[in-house]
Amino acid sequence: MPQISILGCGWLGFPLALSLKRKGYFLKGSTTSKEKLAVLSEHGIEPYLIHLTENTIGGKIDSFLAGSQTLIINVPPGMRGQNAPPFSKKIKALIPFIETSEVKQLLFVSSTSVFSDIQGKVDEDTTPQPDSDSGKELFKAEQLLMGSDFFKTTVVRFGGLLGEDRHPVNFLAGREDLSGGDAPVNLIYREDCIGIIESIIENKYWGKMLHGVAPEHPLKKEYYTKIALEKNLIPPDFKTEKKILYKCVSSKYVSKDLGYTFKKAI
Repeated sequence: MPQISILGCGWLGFPLALSLKRKGYFLKGSTTSKEKLAVLSEHGIEPYLIHLTENTIGGKIDSFLAGSQTLIINVPPGMRGQNAPPFSKKIKALIPFIETSEVKQLLFVSSTSVFSDIQGKVDEDTTPQPDSDSGKELFKAEQLLMGSDFFKTTVVRFGGLLGEDRHPVNFLAGREDLSGGDAPVNLIYREDCIGIIESIIENKYWGKMLHGVAPEHPLKKEYYTKIALEKNLIPPDFKTEKKILYKCVSSKYVSKDLGYTFKKAI
């Protein structure tokens, strides 16, 4: 089986690497934590310490890319804080290394935050109008990667990420006077993130734009109340607001073109 390099073996990237390894792929994985190098190695993933900056790439990036025709970039934009470096500049610094490597196809893990919260119904054909710093930087990064003539980039924009150890209700429980209760949720479980990425690789679905969001879109006030009660938590309280146009993300090409069926309902 061919080799795949995953830049960013965190909450999503590490289990993705394990799943791909079980399918027979040879994996190279990067981390920014020295402590995690041993963990990657113990699981049969060739480990690399790679750090992106807006000026250069720290670590053995050439070795990390060597021998891989497929690269997965799964790095959070990290735009918190006033002095946070622009994420798109990190990607711009990375691109020359990719273009001189053996990488022919690239999968960029992006986010539905490239759309504003009041953009209404959106799908893969909708032009993003980001209203957050992270959304703006992700959109710039998408364009930079898809604009290269040296490799084909598929962008997959995931909604809010869910897992057994990760759910927004844990932070919302018991809070009062929250806004956006009439907004639909745009969420996806980690199992489906991994399933969609593997389907892209297996079907050679390159040079495309995809959304990874579960097809169910209950209202936040209804959904989080239900989940809170199931977890024996105090339901969050949402204030009454004037009706506005909220973001609702469609993943029409995941089922229509990729033929993927979601495993876990919201």
